[in-house]
Amino acid sequence: MLSDVHGNLPALRAVLDDVDGAQTQALWCLGDLVGYGAQPDECVRAVSERCDVCLAGNHDLGVIDDIDIADFSPHAARAARWTRDHADRSTLEFLRSLDPSDDGEVIGLYHASPRDPVWEYVLSGSQAAECMDFMPPRVAAIGHSHVALRFTRTNGRMEGEAVAGGTRLDLSEGDWLVNPGSVGQPRDGDPRAAWLLLDVERWTAEWRRVEYPVADAAAAIDEAGLPTSLGERLYLGQ
Repeated sequence: MLSDVHGNLPALRAVLDDVDGAQTQALWCLGDLVGYGAQPDECVRAVSERCDVCLAGNHDLGVIDDIDIADFSPHAARAARWTRDHADRSTLEFLRSLDPSDDGEVIGLYHASPRDPVWEYVLSGSQAAECMDFMPPRVAAIGHSHVALRFTRTNGRMEGEAVAGGTRLDLSEGDWLVNPGSVGQPRDGDPRAAWLLLDVERWTAEWRRVEYPVADAAAAIDEAGLPTSLGERLYLGQ
């Protein structure tokens, strides 16, 4: 499972290589294929070819003008306009085919949250508890925040934390919200691309991090004329 690719092709390629090594049976993407990075067509093409399920994120919806980018930060709005102007027609058509949630899998899949799949950042235990009360399944996956997280409620007790790469947890008991972190723009201080390996038969989850050539992604951003800070932050994982 992956999320928040944001047009970062070097990061996506590294994650897909790691996915191949893990011999997964299905691949789900929680949205934001495009956004801050400079290679939206290549990322959308790769995701459309590889992913069994793909959601729309708020940046995807902004690029196709389904939501108002006036609500974006200045750099996010600039990147959305650039993507809208430079993306292939096939890229935009694929983004238009996506929805921000999917309740048809063994777990719930939401770009942002079960109660607001486009905009809500789930970053606190109280938010997570309200989302768990709202969502139909026991386990759900969310993206949007760019931070690898887990929230767990067992016997009424809520726990939540950022999750480091290499962490493996048992999801067989209680209610869960899991966030794989971001492929293309991590914001948890770890610049490595993030994804989540989920086993829905044994109910285990492993948060994985992958090194990738950050300089290549930053150079593509500079060459496209996007804000330099969008490339610089990739080195910091912020």
